[in-house]
Amino acid sequence: MAIKLGAVGHFGLAVRDPKVSARWWIEKLNLRHEFDFTGGVAVGNDALTIALFHGEPHPEALDHLSFHLASLRELQAAVRELRRKGVEMEDPGDEIGPEAPGSPHVGLWLRDPDGYRWELSVQNALRRATQRPSAKRATTAKRPAASKASTAKRTSNSGRKRR
Repeated sequence: MAIKLGAVGHFGLAVRDPKVSARWWIEKLNLRHEFDFTGGVAVGNDALTIALFHGEPHPEALDHLSFHLASLRELQAAVRELRRKGVEMEDPGDEIGPEAPGSPHVGLWLRDPDGYRWELSVQNALRRATQRPSAKRATTAKRPAASKASTAKRTSNSGRKRR
């Protein structure tokens, strides 16, 4: 029988100060304190747990990790909440964008206090928007078009969006 991976149950991250990192995840991304363990703190919600253990952070080893949201409306609400909480997002003023040129998926990118890069994304949001005229109008609301420099900044040689 072939292996079929499912949803991520938990993962561990080396962070400088587990309590400081836990507070950021709780305050900024609405996770809750799950439990303490030797050398760390676990935070999570009903979908996942993040084990924050004391160590040397290596954000360059991960590149980024994406958390899926259910809809573009949820992603837009997340932008508003992150702004309200003072979270710096990449591409200020144009936070939500395609994951890569031609991708039907959209996301926003941010970094935690240890420099790890996180994405909140909606799968096939652009396909759904083109299938529903009213949704398309909602997603193109009065935002100036991205400049060529901004677009180039977000795209790497591999074609993945690099905000």
